[in-house]
Amino acid sequence: MELGPYLILGLLEGLVTAAVLALMALGLSLVFGVMRVVNVAHGEFFMIGAVLAWWIADAVGSHPAFAFPAAGFMAAILIAPVLTAMLAMAADQLVLKRLDYDPERTIVATIGLLYIIQQVTLMSFGPDARPVEAPFNHRLPIPFVEWQAGGLQDGGWQLYWPWGLGTTSYKLFVIMAAAVLITLIWLVLTRTRAGLVMRATRIDRDMAQAFGIPVGRVYAAVFGLGAGLAALAGVLIVPIQQAHYLMGHDPLLLSFIVVIIGGLGSLPGTVVAALLIGVGDGLISVFFSPTLAKIIATLGVAFVLIFRPEGLFGGRRQ
Repeated sequence: MELGPYLILGLLEGLVTAAVLALMALGLSLVFGVMRVVNVAHGEFFMIGAVLAWWIADAVGSHPAFAFPAAGFMAAILIAPVLTAMLAMAADQLVLKRLDYDPERTIVATIGLLYIIQQVTLMSFGPDARPVEAPFNHRLPIPFVEWQAGGLQDGGWQLYWPWGLGTTSYKLFVIMAAAVLITLIWLVLTRTRAGLVMRATRIDRDMAQAFGIPVGRVYAAVFGLGAGLAALAGVLIVPIQQAHYLMGHDPLLLSFIVVIIGGLGSLPGTVVAALLIGVGDGLISVFFSPTLAKIIATLGVAFVLIFRPEGLFGGRRQ
């Protein structure tokens, strides 16, 4: 097989990674942008979404009334993010609010929350990786073109189907679902009153409170929304990667890399950085190794922090 098919394969795998990473990083960016809280436990909300997806899919799939395979996944994608968001809102009210959202103390608090969630999940569901069946997973071969030398009859560009070059219908669904969800979040933030309230709270918390905006409720809702997006990313990825109580570490690292490169609090920057990191990860993993992809992404963060600390799309602080 020539180089071209490998590039397409790496690009497709990278787009799946970018789609999931964009959802997760968007939640992290929202929490920091509005609340100025660095949520170190964000990766555990991703993990909770995946583990709850397995638990819900297993419970629903084993029920006689829901015989079709997609029933468990459909229930998981609706219920798991909501349960995770409710857990995050409770953590906000019980922990972060009592610390008055102090940046330094909330970092320590979310580190503690990380280990609590991780150990409770380990004691409740065990250390084994749990698979979730995709609702549909049809193999889709991908064609490629190459130049064939020859006469007028046989020469020119020829379409052929390289062996092993393909993807699945579920992976394409993950890419499209993430694109739709990101568009919906953008519309909510820019076209609705709820988005206006969140933006006002982000710009000036005290002034927003003076105008009657319930800042505490806004913070709880934003923290829940961020955790729900992370959990939704976990639900989408678990048919591709199995659910495990330690699966939140790498996505957390990549999410921080994305929001730093894109610009903290910038939705367009988050999406663009997720595409850069995701596609780069896919291509480098195909040709070299996943470890090298993580190293290059980390070096990218270092260069951004040196030459443009506010990120590619972040505004310069006065």
